[in-house]
Amino acid sequence: MIIIGAVLLILGLVTGLGVLWTIGIILLVAGLVLWLLGAVGHAVGGRRHYW
Repeated sequence: MIIIGAVLLILGLVTGLGVLWTIGIILLVAGLVLWLLGAVGHAVGGRRHYW
């Protein structure tokens, strides 16, 4: 999710499309929050890990 958000941010910046920029920011922030929650040991989505 973090990688997709970063790619959309870059595409939005290059193409000038505000929609891609906005979606990229949302995905990037959501991915970082989920990553941080998982890193500190909180269960995310009812699971401690995804494998």
